[in-house]
Amino acid sequence: MAHFDPNAKPFSHKWLDERLAIDTLKRVLSTEYWIPKNINFLWAMGMVLAVTFGLLLVSGIFLLMYYIPDTKQAFDSVNYTIMQEVGYGWLWRHIHAVGASVVFLIIYIHMFTGIYYGSYKKGRELIWISGMLLFVAFSAEAFSGYMLPWGQMSYWAGMVITDLFKLGSLNLEGLVEWIRGGYVPGQAYLGRFFMLHVLLIPLVIMALIVLHFGTLRIPHVNNQDGEEIDFEAEAEKWKAGLKKESKVIPFNPVFLSKDVFVMGVYFIIFFFLVFYNYEFAMDPINFDPANPLATPPHIYPEWYFLWSYEILRPFPKDPGLMAFGFAQVIFFLLPFLDRSPYVAPANRRIPFKYWFWALLIDMVALTILGKLPPEGIFTTLGTIAAWIFILLWIALPFITKMERLVGGKK
Repeated sequence: MAHFDPNAKPFSHKWLDERLAIDTLKRVLSTEYWIPKNINFLWAMGMVLAVTFGLLLVSGIFLLMYYIPDTKQAFDSVNYTIMQEVGYGWLWRHIHAVGASVVFLIIYIHMFTGIYYGSYKKGRELIWISGMLLFVAFSAEAFSGYMLPWGQMSYWAGMVITDLFKLGSLNLEGLVEWIRGGYVPGQAYLGRFFMLHVLLIPLVIMALIVLHFGTLRIPHVNNQDGEEIDFEAEAEKWKAGLKKESKVIPFNPVFLSKDVFVMGVYFIIFFFLVFYNYEFAMDPINFDPANPLATPPHIYPEWYFLWSYEILRPFPKDPGLMAFGFAQVIFFLLPFLDRSPYVAPANRRIPFKYWFWALLIDMVALTILGKLPPEGIFTTLGTIAAWIFILLWIALPFITKMERLVGGKK
């Protein structure tokens, strides 16, 4: 009689493991991927972001079944066919619209968590840079998607944004016409942004997510105390049963279970917005069909672009473009501008903490002002906030160099 081994793996598993090394991948990326114990729920934002992107992909596929990328039919296909005629079409559109806004809230939380805890320092520069590339890709995806309903704000926001490619006094009209496929946004323009939104940019985002996780795997995850951990030694403690003494936990199942809990709380909030407060993700002006002959009184982008839009708006043409370009590039340079050897917030001197909170408050102020009309006191406040943003980044190397010279907070 053959002996039954309850731990024996099926033939299909063995066959795949011999060819794809799935056991090794599981060990390297899951069960023996070690995470510091001293982290908080903010470290779950990366997984929440990945899951939200998955929701956007699934809901986008359902919307794609009925959306028509034609300037004469796009508006009706979204606002009548999907919203009124297709069963539960409204649900998929609400999920997609809310997800497109919430994903940027998660990105900003993830970004400022990384800044506060110094997750871009000591060999983690590529983690930060790949994350910023993801931010750019998500921004391009959001902008291209905003064009597709072909409402008033879609059309005119697209007109304003593509005008930026004239590059001020260079007046590169030919470049703008090439991007639009004509003098003004039309069928070629809509078709191009449809292709970008449903195919090219999602592929780029998926590739960058793989890159981001890859860069995260090698130097290991940072922790809120900025402590340098000997992961191999601490992992051996865990394997030896000394779990309380070990400073690390395995990604799967321990840390993953914590991620799942955070995602459970997140989805309660997410679907509350989907069912009861979805209107915040849909601009009322965009429920009017695109009309090239009627300019809205106040053109503005979605909330997640307002801070950079407000940096552009208060200045004359060329200085405004330079300030706008500065705002887009400067975050990439953060690992090289921060010259302090200290990582943990508890060890950093007061000036950096003031800098961090000043930057956060200033970007919130820029976001609020970007939605307001550019007149009177709003213009003055916008100019002040834009200059504060620029000066904060110019001051960063000097503030952090001070920590190197006089030592961290004891």
